[in-house]
Amino acid sequence: EQGQRGWDLGPHLALPGISRWNAMEYDEKLARFRQAHLNPFNKELGPKQHEQGPSEETLPELPPGEPGFHCSERVMDLGLSEDHFSRPVGLFLASDVQQLQQAIEECKQVILELPEQSEKQKDAVVRLIHLRLKLQELKDPNEDEPNIRVLLEHRFYKEKSKSVKQTCDKCNTIIWGLIQTWYTCTGCYYRCHSKCLSLISKPCVSSKVSHQAEYELNICPETGLDSQDYRCAECRVPISLRGVPSEARQCDYTGQYYCSHCHWNDLAVIPARVVHNWDFEPRKVSRCSLRYLALMVSRPVLRLREINPLLFNYVEELVEIRKLRQDILLMKPYFITCKEAMEARLLLQLQDRQHFVENDEMYSIQDLLDVHLGRLGCSLTETHTLFAKHIKLDCERCQAKGFVCELCREGDVLFPFDSHTSVCADCSAVFHRDCYYDNSTTCPKCARLNLRKQSLLQEPDPDLDA
Repeated sequence: EQGQRGWDLGPHLALPGISRWNAMEYDEKLARFRQAHLNPFNKELGPKQHEQGPSEETLPELPPGEPGFHCSERVMDLGLSEDHFSRPVGLFLASDVQQLQQAIEECKQVILELPEQSEKQKDAVVRLIHLRLKLQELKDPNEDEPNIRVLLEHRFYKEKSKSVKQTCDKCNTIIWGLIQTWYTCTGCYYRCHSKCLSLISKPCVSSKVSHQAEYELNICPETGLDSQDYRCAECRVPISLRGVPSEARQCDYTGQYYCSHCHWNDLAVIPARVVHNWDFEPRKVSRCSLRYLALMVSRPVLRLREINPLLFNYVEELVEIRKLRQDILLMKPYFITCKEAMEARLLLQLQDRQHFVENDEMYSIQDLLDVHLGRLGCSLTETHTLFAKHIKLDCERCQAKGFVCELCREGDVLFPFDSHTSVCADCSAVFHRDCYYDNSTTCPKCARLNLRKQSLLQEPDPDLDA
């Protein structure tokens, strides 16, 4: 049989200690072994040669000069025959896409023909993975990919890091940075392979944050899986609570159901539970909700006095924070009219919380989280002390803008942010708290201003007299 490959000991090789009959039996077994372990990628064997086995009387012989191992140049050998014929992993003869695709298809066929859970089948699977990675590298070269891609309001930048292990947000598989190109959205930090960019169907959540920055303030507003037509709320694949064909996972923020590719059981603090129940326990949310909540965490969009005014009665820390914020707002006019304060940039102490120098009503989720952890009260007290020290001790210009109580005309210079003072709501004059509430008369400054207005109205106009 001319198509067989392997080593032929033949009758000319004398084995010591083996009789002629034993030698013939040995050669027959060796021929059967070679017939059962033919190289599956050798395409030169005809169908008849595969069907015919070695005869019991006739031993196979190789023609003179036939090599013991043959590897076709057209087809890549993956070493799936005998172990001593195996090539090292990663040594591929195929150098173009067509050869790699052909080798991949042949490797798939070999995997199906090999016994289940066998070592050879496992080795074949490993080689198939290397083939696919090599094919992906040829199809997706780094130098051909642009550095910036804009898609559905995403602004993707090509990543240069090769060693960081990431997961693609679209296909939920690992990004092999050494051989695959991947992108990250600068707005929502969405990561994906370059091949997955064309499959993205959801717009960037940063656009929603910039155009409609508001929270869902109903606790887990579930409407039922039937309202979604038993499909994922994001990618619209069929889902079911029984996990057939895909498991339905609920997002605690939106109340909707998602598939396992769009919901990775990530945990996040739910704003509705915080403002209504002061509950900071993380709940499971979808990937889209996780990115949205991450972008919204520092945005001051919660007006607690309107959403839940009773929260200040149960959380004492919020009352202290509100008082400190009100004092800082009273200090702000001193700083914007003080040259030294402007040069020292004291207001930049609150650059991470700019809304604290604009109003005392708006809060962000990060503010409430820091209040819960006890961090905001300490940092805001230090800033309050620094501001008060500049106004009352360090700066003479700011000291000159203090007030003297016009009711008792005694004591030190008063400032509106002092704890023992009261401020007139009409003229902003500052008095001792006890003096202001004990005196039943009107504010002296307000009375003086009213007399001045009346005198101006009563004075005759010299133009009219003329």
